[in-house]
Amino acid sequence: MADDIAPEPEGEALPPSGSQVAAILMMLLGEDEAAKVLSRLDPDEVQHLGGAMFGVANISEPEIEGVLDTFVERARVRTTLGFGVDRQIKGMMHKALGQEKADKVLQRITPVKHVNALENLKWMDAGTIASLVEHEHPQIAALVLAHLEPQIAADVLQLLPEDKQADLVYRVATMGPVPETALAELEDLMNRPTKSVPTGAATRRGGAGEAAKIVTSSRKAAEQRIIKALQKLDKTLARTIEEEMFVFDNLMGVDEKNLGTLLRAVDNDTLVVALKGADEKLRQKIFGCMSSRAAQSIQDEIADRGPMRLAEVQEAQKTMLATARKLAAEGAINLGGKGDDYV
Repeated sequence: MADDIAPEPEGEALPPSGSQVAAILMMLLGEDEAAKVLSRLDPDEVQHLGGAMFGVANISEPEIEGVLDTFVERARVRTTLGFGVDRQIKGMMHKALGQEKADKVLQRITPVKHVNALENLKWMDAGTIASLVEHEHPQIAALVLAHLEPQIAADVLQLLPEDKQADLVYRVATMGPVPETALAELEDLMNRPTKSVPTGAATRRGGAGEAAKIVTSSRKAAEQRIIKALQKLDKTLARTIEEEMFVFDNLMGVDEKNLGTLLRAVDNDTLVVALKGADEKLRQKIFGCMSSRAAQSIQDEIADRGPMRLAEVQEAQKTMLATARKLAAEGAINLGGKGDDYV
């Protein structure tokens, strides 16, 4: 009887993910070809793809065929318009204008690329970057910080002398368009200890927002020290960076006890206007810190106000955040410390 029982049908295997497809294709390439592909990826992409390659070591032949079919199908809808574009444009110009005239035109219109240096930063740890920029001109060091991820930039900042940290944050915050001379100097600096890596598009960085991210990613003690030093350099800029560091939506991360203390320090009119443009989840969290009667009163006032100018709402939110920062500085509330740090 046992032989008459049909086996349970196996469930259909899930199709491979995008990472698995890429990993399988990489495993099918020769070592040199695979190395060329990896050299064009960012560090986190190399790590992710490498892990996926270990995970597809026991792939079946039908699965490989399915991956190849998928690759061929996708490749058919892609064009080669962007490949070798520099060489193609140069060839057309030479044929149309002659080499001498074409070279002069190309010199004016060809985008200047200073991306090798910036790409190199992705492959360095904080200690290496800090030792690299420690004795360079502060503007070059600031340019490097502005092109790092905020957490890495904060780690680099902590490794640099304390008396330089506030100045560097100030330079990041006030950074405008970067001149070619600075980019050339940066490229020269990066090329000293490292080899060039594949190019990509360079972007403009810097500004109060970038500076705020770097300071926010630092430890609380360093954050407070840097802000105090910035206030001596430029009070207006220091206030702008502080505003960027803690925005109204960040109140979602404040617990009910501290939020309740803040609400008691803010007058009702400011609260009503500030909540007029707040996210609904944040509104409900704030209402949850009040008595039901007080919450209903605030909701009724919000409804009665009707449409309001965005500038009024933003000003009320800034006022409320200024009160929050003041209470935090006095130790009355905790806005969310880092690690074992408290305010």
